[in-house]
Amino acid sequence: MGMPIVFEVCDPDVDPGEVQGTVDWLHWVDATFSTYRRDSEISRLNHGELTRAQLHPEVSAILDRCEELRVPTDGYFDIRAPYAAAGTGPIAGRGLPGSVDPSGFVKGWAVAEAVARLRAAGAANLAVNAGGDVLACGRPDGEQAWRIGIQHPRSARDIALTLAVRDRAVATSGTYVRGRHIVDPHTGAAPDGLLSVTITGPDLPTADAFATAAFAMGPERGAAWCTTLGGYDAVLICADDTVLTTRGIDALRV
Repeated sequence: MGMPIVFEVCDPDVDPGEVQGTVDWLHWVDATFSTYRRDSEISRLNHGELTRAQLHPEVSAILDRCEELRVPTDGYFDIRAPYAAAGTGPIAGRGLPGSVDPSGFVKGWAVAEAVARLRAAGAANLAVNAGGDVLACGRPDGEQAWRIGIQHPRSARDIALTLAVRDRAVATSGTYVRGRHIVDPHTGAAPDGLLSVTITGPDLPTADAFATAAFAMGPERGAAWCTTLGGYDAVLICADDTVLTTRGIDALRV
C-alpha cells in the first residue's frame, strides 16, 4: 500500500506465523485493490478488462459497501470522485471515465480484517496501524488503554492530539503523504481549509470513509456533519491550525 504497517501484539502465545500469514494476506489486498498496479482487479476493471460479475467476491462486496456509504455522507464519499473531472479518454494511464478508487475504504477494511485474523489466532491485546488507520483491541502491557497520537499535518515529528482508546478504531485522512488527493465529488476540486480529519468509533472502514467524506466537505460543513455521527467522534485540524473536536473527544483525550 506504499506505507509501513505496524503490528503490536501483546499476547505472548500468538504464533508468529499467524502474523506473517496476515502480512501475506495484506500483500494480496494490495495486489488486488491498488490503483497503481496495472494488473490489479481494480485497474483491470477501470480499463474495461473485467466486468463487475468477474470480480473477486471481496472486491464486489467492497464496491457495494462504498456505494452504500454515499448516502450517509451526502455523496461526499464517492469512489468515482478522483476521476469525476477527467472528461473523456484514459485518465493518466489509470482507467476510463467512470473508474473507481476505493482506497478511502480499503485501507481501513484491510486493517480491520487483519485484526480479525489475529484475534481468531488467539490475540486479544493488539493494535495494527496502517498510515494513520488504527484498530486497537484490549490493552497494551501495563496500561489501561492504547495511546494513539494524531500526527500534526505540518510536522512528522509532532503530535497534535493523543487519544486513549480500547476496542476502538481511529482513522485519519488529510494531506500527509499524498498531498491534496481528496476532492469534493460535487465540484471535482480539492477542498480548502482543512489539513486533516480524524474519526474514531467502532468500525474502522466506516471511520475511514467518514474521515474522507468530512475532509471533502471542508471545515464548516465537515465540522457540522461530524456532530451528527452517532457512535463516532472527530478531530479536525484546519489550515489556520485551529483544532475542532466533537463532544465525545473530551473523554478520550490524554
